[in-house]
Amino acid sequence: MTAPLKTIATICARGGSKGLPRKNVMPFAGKPLIAHSIEQALACPLIEGVYVSTDDDEIAEVALKFGAQVPYRRPAELATDQSAKIPAIEHLVAHLERQGEGIGTVVDLQPTSPLRSQEDLAAAIRLGSDAELVVSVTEPSHNPYYSLVEVQDDGTLRVSKTAQIVRRQDMPVVYGLNGSIYVWRRDALAKAVRDGFWSVPIKPSVMPRERSVDIDDALDFEWAQWLYLRQQNANS
Repeated sequence: MTAPLKTIATICARGGSKGLPRKNVMPFAGKPLIAHSIEQALACPLIEGVYVSTDDDEIAEVALKFGAQVPYRRPAELATDQSAKIPAIEHLVAHLERQGEGIGTVVDLQPTSPLRSQEDLAAAIRLGSDAELVVSVTEPSHNPYYSLVEVQDDGTLRVSKTAQIVRRQDMPVVYGLNGSIYVWRRDALAKAVRDGFWSVPIKPSVMPRERSVDIDDALDFEWAQWLYLRQQNANS
């Protein structure tokens, strides 16, 4: 009998980090950073299982403490600084399928994006019912048609994208990938591993800038903490 297809959440967290060492388990608003993503996934009624892929014993211990499942330690070849995340997700999903799980949708949450809301999660997952891949995006602070520039071979600057448009409001709509949420259809995940991320048709799920911080260094960490407190004060 074929297992029913589930929607699961994956959270990929390596032990190594150059920008901010041990960031995935650093205290953030009273708990380890990764715990926020785990708790958000567990609280989402559209998600039926939460799994962490890690090579690190401390991260695994924290993940288990906060309610995630950690089926194994990620192989070393999938946990280097140069390793892409998509093969690690595929490795975890394939492992679960070998254990008899039926998986139809994979919601990958970045552990360094603690400010996403339940509304952000639900919106992306619902969009995923009619898409091969949904990614969370936000409006960038700089439009590549208007203010992003590239250095040329002669040292001068040139706008990144050219268009015969004068007014800012007439520029094409652009978004930045914020990395917070990826909603994969199972077959699209396999295709991306084989042919690359951009081989899959992608739809955007828009998040506000104040919930789109991706913590990579100490400044990001401080900024995210300030925004978190701001949100808490607004809700109190």
